[in-house]
Amino acid sequence: MSPTQVCGRERGWSGVPDARTWQVVAGSAAVGLTISFAAVAVAGPWESGQRTAERAAAASRAHLADGRPAPGPRTTPPVEAAAPPAARVLTAPATDPGTLPAQQALAARLAPLLRDPALGPLRTGAVIDAATGRLLYGSGAATPSVPASTIKIATAAAALSVLGPDHRISTAVLAAGPHSTVLVGGGDPTLTAAALRTLADDTARALAARGTTATSLGYDLSLYSGPVLHPIGRNENIAPVTPLMLNEGRLGKSDRGPADRSTDPAGDTATAFAKLLKARGIKVTGTPARTPAAASGTRLAAARSAPLSALVERMLTNSDNDIAEALARQTAIAAHLPASFDGAQQAVTAALARLGLPSGGAKFTDGSGLNRADALSAEQLARLLALAASPQHPQLRPILTGLPVAGFSGTLSDRFRGGPASGAGLIRAKTGTLTGVHAITGTVVTAGGRLLTFAFLTQGATSATAAQTALDRLASALAACGC
Repeated sequence: MSPTQVCGRERGWSGVPDARTWQVVAGSAAVGLTISFAAVAVAGPWESGQRTAERAAAASRAHLADGRPAPGPRTTPPVEAAAPPAARVLTAPATDPGTLPAQQALAARLAPLLRDPALGPLRTGAVIDAATGRLLYGSGAATPSVPASTIKIATAAAALSVLGPDHRISTAVLAAGPHSTVLVGGGDPTLTAAALRTLADDTARALAARGTTATSLGYDLSLYSGPVLHPIGRNENIAPVTPLMLNEGRLGKSDRGPADRSTDPAGDTATAFAKLLKARGIKVTGTPARTPAAASGTRLAAARSAPLSALVERMLTNSDNDIAEALARQTAIAAHLPASFDGAQQAVTAALARLGLPSGGAKFTDGSGLNRADALSAEQLARLLALAASPQHPQLRPILTGLPVAGFSGTLSDRFRGGPASGAGLIRAKTGTLTGVHAITGTVVTAGGRLLTFAFLTQGATSATAAQTALDRLASALAACGC
């Protein structure tokens, strides 16, 4: 396994139990897990397609605290799907924010656990009170470390703050001349075969309405610049970074996790589109070729992605590296910077600074966390999550609703299952893993009913299992804290 493969396997989920459920769960671990399944099943938003299987699994075993079956999944999107209030999905009402943990008591719980040798020689941590933004605990909190996949939280915050949760990415088709058509990549790596077929339907109708029965087909990749390959090179965790691709360049039927990737996802997508046009009565002359679209071209049709809120949730749910790099570039485009690794780094850094995040030592060499040159501190990650929970930043809410649930889903589905790390259903977090690098950052409602954000980062661990278990103990200690 390559040093980056583990990061690419991370997955997640975005349902959120309410605070009263959390309080019941805190009273009994065994009953609590059942209640957390029920709460997850009825919590929203449920719009993103990647949650379908998890929703069905939750519904099959979910019951409310009094034994009644949990309500079934919603069939219509809620009005507030893009940015549900943090108080409703994460913690108690604002009138009852819970008990603020005493700093000395919190340190007494966490410091011995952070000294676990399984965490390796470099280990840092930060815990922040979401309501006040106060740093309650820090150990090397401002020390930059390799964040691995937890950097996706920064990528998401930058994109959401600049573009808004309702932003969509378009893949367009332009008429560049009487018999010249261009497929224009807009940077949507989630374009599906079904969406491409619909785009071909619309394009064929538009061409027929113009009296065009034969056309050449070009494809425009000019939106992006710079290297196409991620610095780690060809890898099953990420496709070549181009603005035009079908299903993230995956060669099989998977929609998440490691997979064989096309070496030319843009060319493959254009070839597939040409075949679809031919099947709809439009003769495509020659072979699809890379062609810049004329600025004066007439738009014939377009396919739009899911809203940015759903893309962010999917990115965090599946630890999706392709979406992460796409969102970093969308942030650069909005800032009128090159849509490249360098341009994205500038844009993300500037966007986070505007949110008020201290930027000392931060480095965003990519949007996905596959690059070991990335750097973030534990405090920066914890503060990003506190910002996402803040009433002043409702546009960042999809970051919270995209976090996996401990012991239930994603990278946390087989963690927090017992012993001193029995935080199942109580913790929501994004993990980060590269060889020797382990991180976890998320939110937790304490036994005292207080919403906290946290981050723990380590480097140099020799056993991934032991390091992850040690991190789980740290997060579980927060969940159990009534201090």
